[in-house]
Amino acid sequence: MIRVAVTTDAIDIPAELDIHDAGGHGASASFIGRVRGDGGLVELFLEHHPALTEAGLAELAHVAADRWALSALTLVHRVGAMVPGDSIVLVLASSAHRAEALSATEFLIDRLKTDVMLWKRETFADGRVEWVEPRESDHGRAERWDT
Repeated sequence: MIRVAVTTDAIDIPAELDIHDAGGHGASASFIGRVRGDGGLVELFLEHHPALTEAGLAELAHVAADRWALSALTLVHRVGAMVPGDSIVLVLASSAHRAEALSATEFLIDRLKTDVMLWKRETFADGRVEWVEPRESDHGRAERWDT
């Protein structure tokens, strides 16, 4: 079972876990990405292209499911305005054994930052507004999965 969602609403992590874990999997790995408040950040806004963002997430999910023996995969990404502490992304991967679930989760997080059409705008308490580009380290982590 692969579930992918893009939402402007807060991610209901307990509900997502209940849906995902309904299959009684041997091992599950999870990642929750949250907005950091570094440097006086007061808002993170994620802009997206509705059709292309969801398609990009679905494509990554299918690549992960084809690469690892997964019994379930949930990928939920939030868009719109968020404040420090809000959850941005939830990845849940399940398989018979932990190695597949852990690898799939790490792959998805590494590739999300470079492969999916999302644009980050940060607003700070001092009035600065900055668009965030993927860092060189983000590209490096993504590229390591190409081998």
